[in-house]
This record gives sequence, structure tokens and C-alpha cells, in this order.
Amino acid sequence: MLLENIGTSLLVTENQLSDLHQLLVEAAKVLNIEVPDLYVRQNPVPNAYTLAISGRKPFIVVHTSLVELLTRRELQAVLAHELGHLKCDHGVWLTFANILTLGAYSIPGLGGLIAQSLEEQLFRWLRAAELTCDRAALLVAQDPKVVVSVLMKLTGGCPSLSDQLNVDAFLEQARSYDKASSSPIGWYIRNAQTRQLSHPLPVLRAREIDDWSRSQEFKFLLKRAVST
Repeated sequence: MLLENIGTSLLVTENQLSDLHQLLVEAAKVLNIEVPDLYVRQNPVPNAYTLAISGRKPFIVVHTSLVELLTRRELQAVLAHELGHLKCDHGVWLTFANILTLGAYSIPGLGGLIAQSLEEQLFRWLRAAELTCDRAALLVAQDPKVVVSVLMKLTGGCPSLSDQLNVDAFLEQARSYDKASSSPIGWYIRNAQTRQLSHPLPVLRAREIDDWSRSQEFKFLLKRAVST
């Protein structure tokens, strides 16, 4: 993966895409984390990810289509989300969880059932980790609408429609999903829909970040972030 990104992506530095590099530096300062390497990679699928390889400097990869889709502030929120994974050492725990699951599959008899249960717990943990990193994005953006706008655009946005998108309407859509899934049957369908997902549904992530932005915890952390 390291060689793949160095060989096929553009390394962002002070002298290469300096505006993007500055967004990363600012976000890392707010989250009090060392600045990782950042690569931009040509890809039509909007995405960003981070990797931490033992003994090497961690790095973030951002696809060009995501850069085209987002505003400057939204792109910084994405970088902050990826920094959140590094801040929380999610890569370490994910590796540990994968080892546990693979080990369980090798146990005769009940091993398959144990592994299946571990996988469900792993996916649940992954979804929770994504919500944690959305909060890191909010601490950097300091405006829930910026983070929600990222999620909205990843759900159904494109550059030609970006000026017509409405964050408040997307949040209302999220609340309607909650209402539709509040019945016993709705709860069952929602659980079946999300059980094998590594990321929560975008509408649920939007609702969660909107709710957390009103919390005392966020206000306290925001004061600390601003003071530093």
C-alpha cells in the first residue's frame, strides 16, 4: 500500500498543493496530533482513507473526485475525520479485532459461530469509530452544517448540483428515517440493513453529529480546541 500510493499518487507538501497542505496542518494542530503525509490520487469514486504502517509515518489518501465535490472547509473536515482515526489508534484496534476473528474461524465446531459473533461486534465497533471521527471533524470545522454537508454530498451530491443542496432538508430526511424505523418492524429492517456495514448510514451520521453539536461535551471540547 505504501509503494502503491507513492508510485501512483501525488504527495502534498508545502511546495505541492500548498493550500491543501495548510488545511491538513491546521486540522492537526486543533486535534493536537503530528501531521501525517497526505496523498492525492486520481479516482472517480469520492473517498478518503488513512493507513498507519508499523515503523513508518502514517498517511492519508484523498481521491481527486472528493476534492472536486467539496468546498475548502468541507475538505478540511474530511482530513480531520481521517486524523481522528490516527488520534484514536483505530488501525491498531482494527488489526487486533481481525486477528481475533480469524483465530475464531480456525476453532473446530463452534468456531464459526464465535467468529460470526465477533464479526458483528467488529462491524458495530467500526461504525462507532466512524462516529468518533465525525466528532473530530466537527471539532475542526466548528460548524455542524459543514460536516453534515460532507455526508449529504457523499450520499447524493455532484459538483453540478452542489449549489442546490440543502443541509436542513437532509437533516429532516434523517429525522424521517428515525421515525420510519421506530416501530418494531422498522427497527428489525434497520438492524438488518446496517449490521454488516463498516460505516453508519449517512443520514444517521448526520443526525448524530447534529445532536452532538448541541451537547455540553462538544461545547467544552470546542473551548479547549479554540484556546490551543
